[in-house]
Amino acid sequence: MFRQSEKYAIATANAFVIAALVIFAQGFFPHKASLPGFAQWPVGSSASSRAAPFDRVIFMVVDALRSDFVFGNSSGFQFTQSLIRNGAAIPFTGHASPPTITMPRVKAITTGSVPSFVDLVLNFAESDTTSTLKDQDSWLAQIRAKGGKLVMYGDDTWLRLFPGFFERSDGTTSFFVSDFTEVDNNVTRHIDPELDKDDWSAMTLHFLGLDHIGHKTGPKGPNMPEKQSEMDGIIKDIYTAMERKSHLQSCVLVLLGDHGMNEGGNHGASSAGEVSTALTFISPKFKTAFEGQTSPIMDAVDYRFYDTVQQSDIAPTLAALLGFPVPQNNLGIIIPRLLELWTVQTDKYELLYENAEQIHHIAEATFPIDFKQGTLSDDCFNKGSDSAALACLWHRISATRSTSQPGSLSPNSIVDLKTFLYKAQDVLSGTASNYGLTNMHIGIALGAVGLFCCLPTFVPGVFQAGMDGLFLTFVLITYILTMFASSYVEEEHQFWYWILGGWLMLLYVKGSRFSSNGTFSGRSATFLAFALLGVIRRWRQTGQKYAGDPDLITELVKPNSWLLWILVTLTYGIPSSNLTVRAAKWMGSRRMGFLPVMVTVSAFLFKLAFTAADAPELLQSFSIFNPMVDFVAKYALLKLAQVVFLGLTHLGACSIYYEAPWQSVEHFKSFLGAFQDIVTIFMATQSRTVFVPLFLFFNFQLALLRKARAYTIGEVTILALLLQYASFFTLGGTNSIATVDLSNAYNGISGYNVVAVGILTFISNWSGPIWWSFGVLQLLSDADLRKGRWFFLLTSLTTFACVHTLAVMVACTMLREHLFIWTVFSPKYLYTAAWVVGQHTIVNSIVIGGLLWQSGTRL
Repeated sequence: MFRQSEKYAIATANAFVIAALVIFAQGFFPHKASLPGFAQWPVGSSASSRAAPFDRVIFMVVDALRSDFVFGNSSGFQFTQSLIRNGAAIPFTGHASPPTITMPRVKAITTGSVPSFVDLVLNFAESDTTSTLKDQDSWLAQIRAKGGKLVMYGDDTWLRLFPGFFERSDGTTSFFVSDFTEVDNNVTRHIDPELDKDDWSAMTLHFLGLDHIGHKTGPKGPNMPEKQSEMDGIIKDIYTAMERKSHLQSCVLVLLGDHGMNEGGNHGASSAGEVSTALTFISPKFKTAFEGQTSPIMDAVDYRFYDTVQQSDIAPTLAALLGFPVPQNNLGIIIPRLLELWTVQTDKYELLYENAEQIHHIAEATFPIDFKQGTLSDDCFNKGSDSAALACLWHRISATRSTSQPGSLSPNSIVDLKTFLYKAQDVLSGTASNYGLTNMHIGIALGAVGLFCCLPTFVPGVFQAGMDGLFLTFVLITYILTMFASSYVEEEHQFWYWILGGWLMLLYVKGSRFSSNGTFSGRSATFLAFALLGVIRRWRQTGQKYAGDPDLITELVKPNSWLLWILVTLTYGIPSSNLTVRAAKWMGSRRMGFLPVMVTVSAFLFKLAFTAADAPELLQSFSIFNPMVDFVAKYALLKLAQVVFLGLTHLGACSIYYEAPWQSVEHFKSFLGAFQDIVTIFMATQSRTVFVPLFLFFNFQLALLRKARAYTIGEVTILALLLQYASFFTLGGTNSIATVDLSNAYNGISGYNVVAVGILTFISNWSGPIWWSFGVLQLLSDADLRKGRWFFLLTSLTTFACVHTLAVMVACTMLREHLFIWTVFSPKYLYTAAWVVGQHTIVNSIVIGGLLWQSGTRL
């Protein structure tokens, strides 16, 4: 029996670790400081009167447009490739710096700056207004300042970033990833009417369908060629209008992707496919200034086609092409190839100087001492520090400019400017997020306090658990060590798979001391549970290094959809059968046993309808379901999901009322069995169809573990920890933002609601850990429940949460200058926050702890 003081100590530890996460994040993910105001031409500058090649721009963003989609041999952009060959299109590979998520990428291509990594989180909050750019300088703001009008159609991220900027607009949400068609048709229908108007200076188009196809079927999916051809047709229509319509004679079309995608069709991290985007400037005017280039390209290394430029380079390049000042916080450089449009050398120099002068203001604000004390030198790169070298380079440029005669240029003038620009871009991009070390250290200290709150309860429990406690300690220490290596963080699933497999084999060996009755009991049951783990871990290849390798889904399930649907049917059917028996007992009537059947059938029909819309290829070779698919097609997915959720809620209420878990241990364990079946149906409904059979395997594993023998509280605790973490990865989870699954985040929701979508997103991605949180409770013995020894389970999970948080925070602090800090360790920190706040605090501590506490088993 535990004491009240121990309960309060664990509650305090949870509060401290959450506070640690929040405060550490404020130092680790600071908003990037920016210069206030908007850029203006210097008084008396001749730049304002310099003729610009273009007077309007069509900015066409195709979400997730990887470079090979346009430039590769298998591309559907046939017309665009013909423009590259005749010189009307100038192609580049645009490098998208991580995180490769839409919002930070849009910030980079409009302001020329390097966004804060915290924008990755804000990208998922559609109602967020803190990340607006209305008061920051951008090429859109500069066009408005010139008196130009803006129009926008497509991803509503633009409307949130630039509220009130657009004269006409029609936004679409980017998170309904099952829609390949309407989300783009909603953009396309506005193009022809806008091309006929001449009252706009910039038209932004952001198409989402190609990204959605990637998320669903990968970059080589069956819908990808058609979508590429559709986008190419839109380019052809726009280009034709630019040739024929007088008001579009001086219009430039910019085709680009905000980010790319990996071989799984996802994005967010830093693989070659995710950071390599297509970028093409298109205009009939280019044919007289540029020679054509080879297209398509047969071979490219790491998706690099033609010259590679930074996406931040787009902002100053548009400033030059359209004739407005470079945005105030820009870190981009005018793309050198496009400078060939200016035939006078002095004009090229002035454009580069204006770009350099603007970046110089940022460098001076960032390194004031170096620029104040810096001196001219023949060898600036021997100054000892990057900031000193930067200051030296600027002093050299200033000295050359002050001594040169108007209109005369030294041979090295443009070389010096380019040297300064590229050095400044490199140095300032690296300092775009200045760490708040004080907050980071406070966060670590609070995490340590939370751990110390756990130790007085955890340490005695470990000693009492004997060898089980020693194994648990080994897991904690080993896990800490893995957090300091990027490769281990990327492949974390391997740690949990091997540890869980090893623990099941230890249970098998320990089981030799216990007698068993029956074929599937005792040691044989434990061995079968271990064998099932082998199937489960190979169901989906996850992680970073081997994500595209063959697995059971690609090699067995998808080619044999009949096997998938047999397993899906069993996944829904077994808990339905169990609940039917219980419902008849609850209500004293066999007829009432139809209630679970009706709810389960509704859930199954919803899954069929969702699959028909989301992944129809899984149903194409299994025609037996066609009548049911046709039947449910008459009803909206929204209503079907709401019916399912309402039915499951009703079943949950019945299980609580009739099982009366608060009355005795027997009632409580009976309730857990009923509730587990309800959770199975709910989690299957909130998971991708190809992952639904895993819940059938989980049920088999749980049944085998229950039959094996009675477990000590230490053994149950270790199983709870290992099964929760391993199941997260078996369902396709990783430590990369690219694998966050949004496909079921809108089930039953008619519009965007940040709380509802957030909850459903968490449940969809943590469905395995949530399932096992309830499942392991059935392994607790009656004695452990009655005597309150179950508290060691909560204590150990809280201790691990503190250790997990501390290890990641210390690793992020120590390795903050590491090459992979923003691509590996920062996403891991965000996942840690989700684990600790969502899975541990809410599911394990509040829900599971509340169930155990209120069940009356504490007596």
